[in-house]
Amino acid sequence: MIDNLRVNGDRLWDSLMEMAQIGATEKGGVCRLALSDFDREGRDLLSKWAEEQGCNCLIDPMGNMFFRRPGRSTDGKPVGSGSHLDTQPTGGKFDGVYGVLAALEVIRTLNDAKIETKLPIEMVVWTNEEGARFPPSMIGSAVYAGAYDLEYGHSRSDHDGKTIRGELERIGYLGNPLPSDHGFSAFFEAHIEQGPILEELDKPIGVVSAVQGVQWYDVNVIGEESHAGPTPMANRRDALRGAGKLIENLYAIAENCGFAARLTVGEFRTYPGSRNTVPSRVEFTIDMRHPDGKTFDDLHDQVIAAVKRFNRESKLDADITRIFSSPPIEFDRGCIDVVRKSAEKCGYSTNEMFSGAGHDSVYISKVAPTSMIFIPCDGGISHNETENTSSEFCAAGANTLLHSMIAKAEVIM
Repeated sequence: MIDNLRVNGDRLWDSLMEMAQIGATEKGGVCRLALSDFDREGRDLLSKWAEEQGCNCLIDPMGNMFFRRPGRSTDGKPVGSGSHLDTQPTGGKFDGVYGVLAALEVIRTLNDAKIETKLPIEMVVWTNEEGARFPPSMIGSAVYAGAYDLEYGHSRSDHDGKTIRGELERIGYLGNPLPSDHGFSAFFEAHIEQGPILEELDKPIGVVSAVQGVQWYDVNVIGEESHAGPTPMANRRDALRGAGKLIENLYAIAENCGFAARLTVGEFRTYPGSRNTVPSRVEFTIDMRHPDGKTFDDLHDQVIAAVKRFNRESKLDADITRIFSSPPIEFDRGCIDVVRKSAEKCGYSTNEMFSGAGHDSVYISKVAPTSMIFIPCDGGISHNETENTSSEFCAAGANTLLHSMIAKAEVIM
């Protein structure tokens, strides 16, 4: 009976579509920024669904939410699963939220079948995974895992100066310290791939063995503002023009480093922001990634050297600050094997792979045995309102998650 147990794929899909209405955009995506009013609505809806399943809820001081389905053991650490509810400003229906609702569907399925487990099952929502509103990303899971202290987490601010602590208080999700013995015996995160590999290989399940490293930087280029009309081109200290040349050099570093390297300038602001004034200052961000640890460090050194060279060779001044660094990590081999065997038990073909995107599981892997489950998404497109997958793939990932969790939680026969 246990081997044949499957989730209710239609129910999972309906829950995904209902959650997608919170912060829905005209183009079919979702804008549910961390700790916004829409984030509060999403958390409230999930809490309602979890309460209907008899789950106990804890909320920690970072607003991370833990919904527990009790096990027979009163002192055993739970098998955890979850992801995040916050999205990009022009995000899709599945990034993050699929992992949360797949975990909810595991709990619903176990309750429907009246199956008792030795260890508790715990669904988790991590705060501010995207980092779109409060950089850096994955801050809720990072504080949980001890990578940052609570003061640092609470002090992160958005462009309007609003802090994580202040917004947690405002939306009513500033929680209390967790019990000192809280932890996970194992943790699994289901997620859309956010890349094209599974679709190209025609594989429904990705068994994620590692996550490539991610580094975030803030860059300022300083020139001098002057009138756009009277100031000759040769006399200008144009911060925008200089920033363009610097950015081109930075892209070249990644392109010369091989196929696996990634560099993105995702935010760009000019000052004073007048059409007839030469810009005196430009701010932009860098997102840089690589799966190999040595190359990851070499890329950092090359970026810093490029900024120093720019300062020597131009009439401008640039400074760069690395605000976030998450080196490449490898997941727990035992959890990886459980995911693969669970997928095969359900009849799904698999591909072992590394993740190109960062996830909360990066930090959780530092405090608990962890792995991830990927499902395909159309065209590999994510962080986009057109992000899409199928109900069949969602069910396949949730079935793999179900059997991975009960393998670790141990079913009471």
